[in-house]
Amino acid sequence: MATRQVLGELARTWQQRSGRSVEIESVGGVDAAKRVAAGESFDVVVLASDAIQKLEAAGHVVGGTRVDLVGSGVAIAVRDTAARIDVSSEEALKAAVLAAPTVGYSTGPSGVALIQLFQRWGIAQDLQGRLVQAPPGIPVGSLVARGEVALGFQQLAELIHLEGITILGPMPAAVQINTIFSGAVCARSTQGDAVRELLAFMASADAEEAKRRNGMEPAA
Repeated sequence: MATRQVLGELARTWQQRSGRSVEIESVGGVDAAKRVAAGESFDVVVLASDAIQKLEAAGHVVGGTRVDLVGSGVAIAVRDTAARIDVSSEEALKAAVLAAPTVGYSTGPSGVALIQLFQRWGIAQDLQGRLVQAPPGIPVGSLVARGEVALGFQQLAELIHLEGITILGPMPAAVQINTIFSGAVCARSTQGDAVRELLAFMASADAEEAKRRNGMEPAA
């Protein structure tokens, strides 16, 4: 879901340039990987790079076609009516998490990494009963906007288009969680050449402005 906006914009641009039609279906990453692995007929899949590697190892995407597209960092949000709090350093962020009545996180790789951070900080036990995981495909920011979560963590790309929240900023550099999203040709595709052209465009310098506009960075 984090790539929904940027993929939509880049696909529209490529359609105009190439004259080819592209239809993108955006679902949670776990569901997307399951559907590709189950043999649904897709031409291209975009997921976190480690998920693409697993699909490649299992033969569900064509080996050697993976292209790293964007890097996506995690930001922190509160409801727009809530007081702003300091999250500018690792120490301040840890204090903010411990003080929050509820903490929201996603089902994706960034959510897994966040829980690992809490474990590394030694506060996972303190947060029991206060952690709220958003259902697959539901933005953490929407839970924040409805007041169901006091402090929400999700990739910036999934927060910047939501109303009813205030983005406090990115996670501090020392603990920032960055996910690389990659694309690859699906094993059942009959449009391999077209997919390669699409991915090459999405990884090109021509796509960088759109990536930054949608809260992401070009993949290193």
